[in-house]
Amino acid sequence: MSRLYSRNVEHRLAGLGLTLAQCRVLAYVQRHEGISQAQIAELIDADPMTLGRLVTRMVNGGLIERRPNPQDGRAHSLYLRPRAVPLLDGIWQQAERARSEALAGLSGAERSELMALMQRVEDNLETLVTDPERDPHRKCSAVPRNTARAA
Repeated sequence: MSRLYSRNVEHRLAGLGLTLAQCRVLAYVQRHEGISQAQIAELIDADPMTLGRLVTRMVNGGLIERRPNPQDGRAHSLYLRPRAVPLLDGIWQQAERARSEALAGLSGAERSELMALMQRVEDNLETLVTDPERDPHRKCSAVPRNTARAA
C-alpha cells in the first residue's frame, strides 16, 4: 500500500519537476528550518551520502541553502531559498489530491478510524524498533537457523 501510494504521489509531483525525495527534503526543511542533513537522512530513511548528493543538487538549483551548524562545525543546517516557496505550495496541493484519491469512498468516520488504527500499528512498530526486548523474534536471531532446526 505504501509503495502504491508513493507511486501515485510521484506521478502527481512529476508536473512540478521534482522527485519524491526532493519534495520530502523540502517539506522537512519547511517544517524545521535549520534541520541537519543527518537528521533528514534519518527521517526519510536515506543513506547520508546519497542525501548529501541530493542536497547538493538542490543547493545548486537554488531551492535550499546549507549553513554551518553553530553547535557542530562538521554539520550543515538547511534552510529554504525563496525559489522553493511556490514549489512547496504545489507539493502540498498535490499531496492533498493524492490523499483524497487514496481515501475516496471512505466516510469521515472511516477515515478517522483508519488513521487511528494506522497510528496504533506505527506505535507498535516504533516500540519494536526502539526496544528489541519487546520483539520475541529478535531474541532468536542470534541462533543460526540450521542449528535451531537440528535442536
